[in-house]
Amino acid sequence: CPMRTWLGAVLVLGAQLRALWLAAAVEVHTAKEVVAVNGTNQRLKCTFSSSSPVSQQLSVSWNFQPEDLSSHEPVFYYLKEPYKPPSGRFKERVTWDGNIERNDVSIIIWNLQPSDNGTFTCQVTNWPDVYGTIGEVRLRVVQKVNFSEIHFLAVAIGSASVLMIIVVTAVIICRQRRRKARDKRLEVADTER
Repeated sequence: CPMRTWLGAVLVLGAQLRALWLAAAVEVHTAKEVVAVNGTNQRLKCTFSSSSPVSQQLSVSWNFQPEDLSSHEPVFYYLKEPYKPPSGRFKERVTWDGNIERNDVSIIIWNLQPSDNGTFTCQVTNWPDVYGTIGEVRLRVVQKVNFSEIHFLAVAIGSASVLMIIVVTAVIICRQRRRKARDKRLEVADTER
């Protein structure tokens, strides 16, 4: 039956093209979640792999989706050279920190604010690999802690030391009182004989 043969050939060709597309697609790799302290700078790492050599047409797009799910905002663009955003919340706060020869297309966000909480996406196209995965990094900006870990450790050790001194002192006082009470009983018993 010619119709079945034709349909079978289309299905086989479609499966081969899909496998070829998947093999030729750009794969993007990012950290899934990053936690940073308010007011600090954070590198958002993004690397890629491609079945084709890095071309002059390689482009990178970084975008941002705030936690409140308002509209996406462009963060950074790369095509032959880095392009900072001309406006928006990341103007003057983002720099290129990638190395195309090492398949690294990372950026640094400066002076992080709580309003920077959200999801950053990193998309890479490397002609002829124009399809592929989009990397996502969820950024959480936390407030500065008043005590550093060293201060906390010092307070914990100091408190434990004071508590141990109190316990040892209480044990010594209790023993001395028991000894005095025992000595008194022995003295009273000796006088009664």
